[in-house]
Amino acid sequence: MVAFEPKGAPPVSELRRAELGQFLKTRRARLSPEDFGMPAGLRRRTPGLRREELALLAGVGVSWYTWLEQGREINVSIQVLDALARTLRLDHAERWHMYVLAEAVPVSVTSGRCPVTEPIREILDALDPLPAVVTNARSDILAKNDAHTDLFRYWHSLPCIHQNTLWCVLTEPTAREKFPQYDEEVPYRVARFRANYARHVGDKDWEEDIRRLSSLSSDFAELWARHEVAEYQPRAWTFIHPAAGPLTFTTSELQVPAPQDGRITVYTPADDETRKLLPLTRD
Repeated sequence: MVAFEPKGAPPVSELRRAELGQFLKTRRARLSPEDFGMPAGLRRRTPGLRREELALLAGVGVSWYTWLEQGREINVSIQVLDALARTLRLDHAERWHMYVLAEAVPVSVTSGRCPVTEPIREILDALDPLPAVVTNARSDILAKNDAHTDLFRYWHSLPCIHQNTLWCVLTEPTAREKFPQYDEEVPYRVARFRANYARHVGDKDWEEDIRRLSSLSSDFAELWARHEVAEYQPRAWTFIHPAAGPLTFTTSELQVPAPQDGRITVYTPADDETRKLLPLTRD
């Protein structure tokens, strides 16, 4: 499927190069000459390594690296990307993100709310009483079991129109009251969203989501500007349910072959108290 390019919009490849340039710039800014045993020098106006310092440390040409950050159309080899990753001290998620943006790995641009197969729906139902949900890379909710519906029945103070877990957290006015780990969990969720975005740069649905979230949520806008990326990590978080009170869950993810980029997230009680109180969430 070919990525949608609105009339007059830059080509997807140009958008991807610009995204790569901004990502490299933010990674460079978090390092300092002292990290590499180099003197800081005088008249340093901006934080982090200078472009010429990074180029020297990575063993690449200064002009070439400058063009890379500027989003110019230049050839990028795996060897050079590896050198940049080592110098920038990228973790696994950041390295993979850079490779995708540099088109050094296969890039998929298929998105949307693909149908969930009946076998996957049967798996969801079989997981009950554990809450479980199927989402795609953009965090759209594609299917859920009754336990998940009951657990989050009272999450929204207004009708839910998004059916997207990221939107549900960022745009719900009472999210911080119901979600004590908001300040720790939201950066992680946005970082995962950004990592997934690398495969969908220029896709109209993704770009519109980013535009609207940035205008509606100052938290999202600030986090998006950081260019942080993350891989899946087992998480433990607490949700304040109006009937059951504080409930603490660990989350596990299971990849599913369809829809593309689909995953089942299962919420397992993290302690005996949550396991005992979970039935109180059932409607």
